[in-house]
Amino acid sequence: MKSFIMRMVTTFITSKGLRNFRRKVHAYRRKRSMQKPTVHYFHQVDDPYSHVAAQALDAFAKRYDVVLTPWLVSAPDDAAAPEREKLRHYALRDAARVAREYGFEFPADAALPDAGHVAASAAALAAALNDKTFVESVPEIGTALWHGEAGTLPTVAKDGSAKAIAAGDKKRKEFGHYLSAMFYFEGEWYWGIDRLHYLETRLREIGLDTTPAKPEIAPYRDLTLGAVPKAKSRPVIEYWFSFRSPYSWISAPRMRRLAKHYDCELQLRFILPMVMRGLPVPSIKRMYITLDTKREAESVGLPFGTIIDPVGAGAARALAVLNHAIPLGHGEAFAELGMRAAFADGISLASDAGMLDVAKRAGLTEAQTRAGLADDSWQAKAEANREALFAAGLWGAPSFRVDGKPAHWGQDRFWALEQDILDAIAERNAQ
Repeated sequence: MKSFIMRMVTTFITSKGLRNFRRKVHAYRRKRSMQKPTVHYFHQVDDPYSHVAAQALDAFAKRYDVVLTPWLVSAPDDAAAPEREKLRHYALRDAARVAREYGFEFPADAALPDAGHVAASAAALAAALNDKTFVESVPEIGTALWHGEAGTLPTVAKDGSAKAIAAGDKKRKEFGHYLSAMFYFEGEWYWGIDRLHYLETRLREIGLDTTPAKPEIAPYRDLTLGAVPKAKSRPVIEYWFSFRSPYSWISAPRMRRLAKHYDCELQLRFILPMVMRGLPVPSIKRMYITLDTKREAESVGLPFGTIIDPVGAGAARALAVLNHAIPLGHGEAFAELGMRAAFADGISLASDAGMLDVAKRAGLTEAQTRAGLADDSWQAKAEANREALFAAGLWGAPSFRVDGKPAHWGQDRFWALEQDILDAIAERNAQ
């Protein structure tokens, strides 16, 4: 009964029908109040992703017939941003890669900014909010900060920044979020440059794009699966994933397709879910991730939303069986089908019936499945994979890297992984 209720609830929460109903309610309220559509943008001064996103604000404000309201916010709390120091350092190099891909600016050699420079930048941005010049000023102020030149900014009173950040935090909490570099429009959230195309599509569909024939400011990025260069040897992709990560589910089929297309060796590096490693996942974060995964799944043509959370016994049992499936040549199939079971098919991995069904479809016999369930050696391997992930500077799933290059975090970085594969093939051929 519990599994049935969970399937029904999650299917409803992630349904297009509920999403469209919510949009109609917001549109009705807006029209009734005779207010112009408003997009809110939440900016964290020392967040690399905020600096990249802010560079799109001016073009966005000029193109879309909306009121763009910017806010300053503080960093998310520890529960919403575990392994904060790893995140801060990873964001520096990831933001530089993203900026380059989308045609924006972020220094490749950026370092964490000095606290005094952050304070000066916050004061300047708070003053720009008061002067209604934030959109025009934020790229220049951010560039000064990330190039270590914030000390050259005009001196302004710093007490205004604390008030501005407090107001922004209050508004962000009121709308129901925790991150920065976020756009909010009538009940839905869009993170940074990566998700801006969803907002652009939505505004175009309701007639708020003044130049709908032009390409989006931040077009969607994913696999291209282009021409395959002849390679002397096979590149190696390390793929960290978790059976409780919805983003891992929608990455698995594409990862297998990518590896096969470029004839790469795919190493499955399974890890325990974050919450089973003692890292909390607040409910507000779980809800955002669920709804964000739904639209990402739609973009890549994968099912998502009929969920039975495998946390606990489900995830542990899946890891035990996977550990046996890998040397038998069925690891990739079992990993993909197991995550699909949890996040798209509503199959309980904690039950024998569910586990045996998934394993059978992956090519395992009942005897092989039960042998896996009886063997706890997966725990040592999962821990070794976690240690390797931390050594790579990351902590969450899905993550991946090719031939020991800098690792990427998130299923929205396949475009970067694909570029790395092509570089790796060229490097192997040159050896």
